[in-house]
This record gives sequence, structure tokens and C-alpha cells, in this order.
Amino acid sequence: MRTILVLNAKGGSGKTTVATNLAGYYAREGAKVALVDFDPQASSLDWLSSRPAERPRIAAVEGFSKGIRVPRSSEVVVMDAPSRTHDDHLASLVRRAQTIVLPVVPSPIDIRAAQRFIGEIRKLRHVIKTEVKMATVANRVREGALIANELEDYLYDLKLPSGHKFPFLTMLRASTNYIRAAERGLSVFEFAPIATAADREHWSPLTRWLQSPRSIPRH
Repeated sequence: MRTILVLNAKGGSGKTTVATNLAGYYAREGAKVALVDFDPQASSLDWLSSRPAERPRIAAVEGFSKGIRVPRSSEVVVMDAPSRTHDDHLASLVRRAQTIVLPVVPSPIDIRAAQRFIGEIRKLRHVIKTEVKMATVANRVREGALIANELEDYLYDLKLPSGHKFPFLTMLRASTNYIRAAERGLSVFEFAPIATAADREHWSPLTRWLQSPRSIPRH
């Protein structure tokens, strides 16, 4: 079973957008997908409630009060974590995951917060003895408000306080396609390709990484 945790302790990073689009991506690829919502706001579950019946099914799992019970047939489990997750709660979530995707809004405050949070996760991995793999994506990037190439170069070169490389993969633009998708219970991968070609291109480094052995712990 493939387990992916979408996580950031800071609010406003767009975790649910990333989680729902990942679930839609895998469902469209033919996988049996479960989407676990650990956030009491239940935004991922709201997205699923709007999903058309004729689209590939995604199992809804309410994880914030009932715990995680995914269907046994699940092949991919995407987990949408709540904000302000630290300490024991963070350890509990990380234990469940093979892979962590950490969306970051590309502002100085959010990037510094992400650097600290990644350091917290790295320390935690040694304590709970997990080899969970981790990557970040810049989310809600406004094209034209920032020079995209300069921002991308900056994030690729960024270091953590420990000296490790900031694990940056790609930038996801602030696109109205995500609003349309959220309203209809869909992902950008489930619209006509020509309508979401740019969004899919931005996602491709992340989806390629998730499908590669580099994103899965060695046993």
C-alpha cells in the first residue's frame, strides 16, 4: 500500500489542494485510492462530497475523530494533515507515511517556517526510526507577481539550517483551474488535457518523483 502524507504545520499552504489533486491523479491512473482527512475543517471530505459518481471512486476516510481505517483494497492512501501539527501528533502521522509532500507558499515567512519544520521532521525521523522520504513544492505561485525562474533558482539553491539541501521539486501556479476543480470534486488531471496543460506540466516533477523508487523508503 502506497502512503503519502501532505503536511505543513503552517496554515494557508494549500495542503488540501495538493492532497485532493494527488488523490484525483492516482484515481485517474486506475489505482484504488483512499483519501484520509485528518483536519477537523474536513475540506478534503467536502471535496469528495462534490465528486461526480461517474468519476473513478475515491474512498473517503474521516481521520480526525474516528482514526484511520482505510478499505483493505486500497492501493494508494493520501493523507491530508491538519495545520499546527507538532510533537506526538506529528510523530503519529509520520509513522503512517512512506512519503511526505510539504507545500510551501513562496514568501520569506513561509519559507523560513518550512525550513524549521523540515528540521523538526528530520529530527523526528531519527527518534521514531523511519526512513520516510520528503519533498517540498512551492504552491500558489502567482505568475507575473514574481519572476518564476529566479524564484525557482532560489528554492533549488536554498539550504536548511543543518546544511542539508532544501528538498524542493517544483512550483504549482495559482491557477483558476484549481478553483474549478475544487468546486466539482475533481483534480486538474480530470479536465480536458488542453485546458490544464500548464498545470500538468508543473505537476510532472512531483508525480514522476512519487512514482520513482527515490520517494519510497528502502526496507
